[in-house]
Formats: sequence, structure tokens, C-alpha cells
Amino acid sequence: MLDFNRAMNLYRSDRIRELSETDEGMRFLKLRSLSRKKYLEYLINKFGLEIGNLKSKEWLKFVYESALQSEDIDDIIQELFENERKTRRHNEQELVNELYKIQSFDWGGLHQNSLEATIVNRYVKHITSYESLHSKIDGDLHNSLRAYVLASWYNHWSSLIIEDIFKEHVNVIPAVGQIKKIDFFVNNKPFDLKVTYLPEGYIKAYRKSRGLRPELTLMKGLARKLNIGFDASAAESALIPDLWRKLDDNPHESAKELITGLQECRETLLNACIVTPEPLVRWLDQNQGVRRFDASNRLFLVLVDKSDFFNSWKLKRARALISEHVINYLDEISPDIGFQLDFLWEGETYSAEADVIFVIKQ
Repeated sequence: MLDFNRAMNLYRSDRIRELSETDEGMRFLKLRSLSRKKYLEYLINKFGLEIGNLKSKEWLKFVYESALQSEDIDDIIQELFENERKTRRHNEQELVNELYKIQSFDWGGLHQNSLEATIVNRYVKHITSYESLHSKIDGDLHNSLRAYVLASWYNHWSSLIIEDIFKEHVNVIPAVGQIKKIDFFVNNKPFDLKVTYLPEGYIKAYRKSRGLRPELTLMKGLARKLNIGFDASAAESALIPDLWRKLDDNPHESAKELITGLQECRETLLNACIVTPEPLVRWLDQNQGVRRFDASNRLFLVLVDKSDFFNSWKLKRARALISEHVINYLDEISPDIGFQLDFLWEGETYSAEADVIFVIKQ
């Protein structure tokens, strides 16, 4: 018997997978997703539970220890989700239309997980002149913050649209409220959804493992031979797509051969990932950001535009395309979804369950 205090301690210790391995733990996680006062109040009234003089902070424990069945909890979750989904469903087409107005995806040089630290290190601690600081704020920082906000806005709303595709499926129970590391339950197993692209770092590691020179090294060398200008001080993440497009537009046969070879290598890697996704998942797990690290069950949605890998971010708003792949996946999954793998992170070994859905635009 998993008592409430033990379940809460496991949850607070981030031992989500341990909780999910028992029926009682799953019941706790689903109730924990309903732990906002308005949700618990709705549940209590719906089933006529007598709470007496209990304070709202004691409601979760009371409901967990009640005779309320898991099926009843699932029904409440679906009902609450549908109530909230109605408004989003009505506005979804217009929202997708708005997302298509974004023409570029750029964090403005500001790190997504450490915005304050980036501003402090780049401006506060670096600049000693008051006038120069004002000039930077009005120029560089203003433009960087604008790009950062637009990228954050695009990420937020496109993610919400994608999550709703999953949550509407018959094999999925939504996590209605805020619950860490769980977006929904697929076949009664909790998952954190991660939308990503074929990582440039993984492509670089793949080439190195096969004794191939880095893409950037090859492109810079040829660009110099062909007198193609580029900013050598630019970040690698910006320089690779810049040189790729310049070489792709160049009529010289050597440029065509290089880009064709690089493209074929990327497609070979992509096909290998589709057949055997475990190495990609292990790389993604091992390269998590420190502030967002976890070893929870993760479902990766990998978006790839084969005609232009660097514009794969645009597929995040391609609702119809994503929906087709997600629904096909959820229709066909086995009861024991996903696979388990071990990975290293900062010297420690972790075990996680995961699965991957590839959405590829040919």
C-alpha cells in the first residue's frame, strides 16, 4: 500500500518513474495533476465527497485516501480538459494562421534558459560607459529582446497546439494542471513531450564517429577557394546554414558536389535514427540543459524538413502534417509503449523510458 506521504515524497524527489510503475502511484500522479484548488473543488462537488472543515491544502490527501476509483479520476480529467479545450479549438485555425507570420526563428543571441545571466554578463558587467550602455540597450539589446520574445511566443503556442493533438486521442489521458515532467499519460504511462529537430550537435558527433571532417570545416575551406564571403566570427549555429545556402546557390561544380555529399550524409543519419532511435535519444538525454535536467519518461517529436534542415522549425506550426503522424502513432502503439535505455549525465548513470515520432517533410 502506497500511503499519501510516501507518494508525495517520491514525487518531490523526482522519482516519477517509480511512482508510475504501480497502480497507486499512477492514481497519485493523476490526482496531482488536478491539485489546483479549482480542479479539486470540481472533483469533490462532482462526486459529493464530504470534506467537512478541511482546508484546501488538505484536499489532495483527502481525495487520495478516499474510495474514488482511477476510472472516475480519468473521467474528471477528460471532462475538465474538454471544457478548457473548447475555447482553444474554436480559435485554433486563427492561431495557426498567426504563427505562419513568423518569418525567422532566432533567440537574438540571448540564452533561453538563462536570460538574466546573459544580459548581466554581456551588458551589465561588460560595459563601463553609461552612454555606451544606453546605446546598447536602445540598439542591440532591444533587437535581441524582440527576437527572444517572438521566438518564445512561437514556441509556446505551437507547443500548445501539438500537445492538444496528443491529448484529444482516445489512448491519452491529459495532465490538466501543472505537474512536473508529465504532459500526458499514454496507455496509462506518463510522458513528458519534447519537440525537437535533428540536432546539429548530433550530426557533428555522427560525422566524427565515422572519421568525416566537420561540415563547417569543409564549407569554410571551399568558400575561401571560391571567394565566397562570410563572417568568420559568427557562431557555428549561424555560420553553418549561412555557408550551406551560399554554396548551394553557387554554380561551381565543387560547391554542388560538397552540398550534395553533406545532404546525403544527413539523410543517411536520419534514416538510421528512424530504424534505431536509441542512440539519438541517448544523445538528447545526455545533452540536456542543467536547469531542465530530468530522467523522466520522454516522448520525442522530431521534426525534419529534408529540403532545408535549417528551416525545420517551421514544421512546428504544420498542424495537419504533425496530426497525421501523431494520430497514426497513437493508433498503432503497443500497450507497453516505448523503450528503456541507460544514459550518462555528469558522471552518473540514469535509466529512462522513451519513444520517438519522426515528422518528416520530403
